[in-house]
Amino acid sequence: MAVNRYDGTRSWYTISTYSGYEDKVCESINQRVGSAEFKHKIFEALVPKEKQIEIKNGKRKVVDRKIFQGYVLVEMCLSDETWYIIRNTPGVTGFVGTGTQPTPVSEKEIAKIKKRMGVEDPKFNVNYAINEVISITDGPFKGFEGTVSEIDSTKGKLKVLVSMFGRETPVELDALQVKKID
Repeated sequence: MAVNRYDGTRSWYTISTYSGYEDKVCESINQRVGSAEFKHKIFEALVPKEKQIEIKNGKRKVVDRKIFQGYVLVEMCLSDETWYIIRNTPGVTGFVGTGTQPTPVSEKEIAKIKKRMGVEDPKFNVNYAINEVISITDGPFKGFEGTVSEIDSTKGKLKVLVSMFGRETPVELDALQVKKID
């Protein structure tokens, strides 16, 4: 289906992909961008990702997580030709828009996404209070309950008093190793 818009404006568009194919689609489009034929029509494709902290086997690790699962952003001048090229990239299921008309993403929204992507160190979200009873979900004390005695929100750490053998033992845990008790 042909696109009816030919204003030659350079804009960002959102394309939907099969889940898990975002990086492959992005790479494929960026390879085409490198060719002289498309250099002035399709400028960049990116998969919006942000850094997040994950605990695996008791170790803290920073990982890149996709902000929008199943979507890739493409900066291009929309025409029948560019629409066809992107639409027929393996893994692409379509453009995001109304009907057959792709809708450009606002510059304000792109700026917000790029700002979110540019944050190098993920922030710690320590949403606990002193004397709050929590459940330990990871590490050697998994399954125990304890009471929060200290909070270090800059490092994302909690000191938790765990009752073992009839006495309270202080244990330092990552905030991601515990959860609130409902």
